Amino acid sequence: MTKQGILRWQHLMLVFICFILTDTVLANVRLPKLFSDNMILQREMQVPLWGWADPGEKVTAELGGHYAETVTGADGKWKLNIGPLDVGGPFELKISGKNIITINNVLVGEVWICSGQSNMAMEVKNCLNADQEISAANYPMIRHFQVKRAKAAQPLEDVSPLPEGNDSWLNKWEVTDPSNVGHFTGAGYFFIRDLYMKLHIPVGIISVSWGGTTAEAWTPHDTLVNDQELSLILNNWPEYNNDEAWLQEEYAKFTKEVNEAKKKGTEEPLYFNQPSVLFNGIIAPVIPYGIRGVTWYQGESNAYRSYQYRSLFPAMIEQWRKKWGQGDFPFLFVQLANFQFEPQVFPELREAQTMALSIPNTAMAVAIDIGNPGDIHPKNKQEVGRRLFLAAQEIAYGENVIYSGPVFQSMLVEGNKCTLRFKNVGDGLGTKEGGSLEGFVIAETDKKFVKAQAVIEGDRVIVSSADERRPVAVRYAWANNPGDCNFYNKSGERIWLPAPPFRTDDWPGITVDRK
Repeated sequence: MTKQGILRWQHLMLVFICFILTDTVLANVRLPKLFSDNMILQREMQVPLWGWADPGEKVTAELGGHYAETVTGADGKWKLNIGPLDVGGPFELKISGKNIITINNVLVGEVWICSGQSNMAMEVKNCLNADQEISAANYPMIRHFQVKRAKAAQPLEDVSPLPEGNDSWLNKWEVTDPSNVGHFTGAGYFFIRDLYMKLHIPVGIISVSWGGTTAEAWTPHDTLVNDQELSLILNNWPEYNNDEAWLQEEYAKFTKEVNEAKKKGTEEPLYFNQPSVLFNGIIAPVIPYGIRGVTWYQGESNAYRSYQYRSLFPAMIEQWRKKWGQGDFPFLFVQLANFQFEPQVFPELREAQTMALSIPNTAMAVAIDIGNPGDIHPKNKQEVGRRLFLAAQEIAYGENVIYSGPVFQSMLVEGNKCTLRFKNVGDGLGTKEGGSLEGFVIAETDKKFVKAQAVIEGDRVIVSSADERRPVAVRYAWANNPGDCNFYNKSGERIWLPAPPFRTDDWPGITVDRK
């Protein structure tokens, strides 16, 4: 190389080094992918905004006349709150540091997390009357953000990136129209659509679901490790994959991948139902985004451990609220629908879900009457969404509505008759078709249940059987697929919402020893 060539090469290297140093020293302000065009921010609250920049760098935020600023910490992270924000838009959100980021078409309204397993993940295009629903979906004030699924050993700071060049709908806010609504969460979309039709303000969904998943996969690690009972999950979880044939197959594939990684000396993969991996990979990246509340549809994959779910599910709710730092926000969940299979474990999981109603600001949408005995993924997610919406009206928005079916409260035994009392009776009790009350069974101390006669008297139900002279226990709709249950409350003269399955006894169930 000539002297002139050497000098030119040295000059190019100097320019390159200066470029690298400049880029390192003057690091741009960055935002999580949740903060992007078409986003919706939660009204009536100090909205958290966060990201990364140089240590000590001043960062400001401006939106609709609101202003906030902060200074980046030594770890390169910054966080500020802006607002409270009033309903409106579209706005321009401007984040400024050594660079300026402008986010367009920002609305302020209501934001809900929609999470769970396959019945929440089930898309609009697979729901009842899909073609009609899709063609009618012209709602520019309804927005949807679906987080890319990811497993992680530690909590991620941002949603998992898409492969280079991938331009899917994942990790972006979408404005609802017929071209995209087909891949939205069905239960979540119908819930939020009903909410929009009531409030007529912007509403947004952050969709974070994964089919076949267990509650422990969505639960923070410290929640499990610090609880004596739940800590057993950390040691026992591989055994849970023996519950069903498809799980055995999935786990066999996983162990094969682990063995291959060990041989190659590469990083071992994580299993999708491993404790905490979905909280780390999917939930943690969206915390502490401002939200009104959560809707949750999950439980099928924990049914073989229903007694454990009594502790696990409330602990998960409590820790989500704690991690978010936005108080006891509404947590609305769907009770498992009817489905025919063996063994009879769904009644015990439904019972565990009902018990979670003791947690403040929770409500349950009962689906015992809208399932499909031959399909664990029933298509009528419109009614699921409506029942979640009714719950939200009461729990999240303070309206006095009939949002729950009749819930068992107490029993009085007199002779061969059991008198049951209920809360949430609405405007009275009734049956769906106006016929006789079905789905009740009764037992003496021998624990052998027989079909019972049940009669509504005002806000009470009288249960008896000529074969049971000294009854001690009553159960209603206590089966995976209790096809004859027809017990509802009323709104005015209309049959309104179904009663959740219940039992008056506490005799040990078939999942009591499954840990």
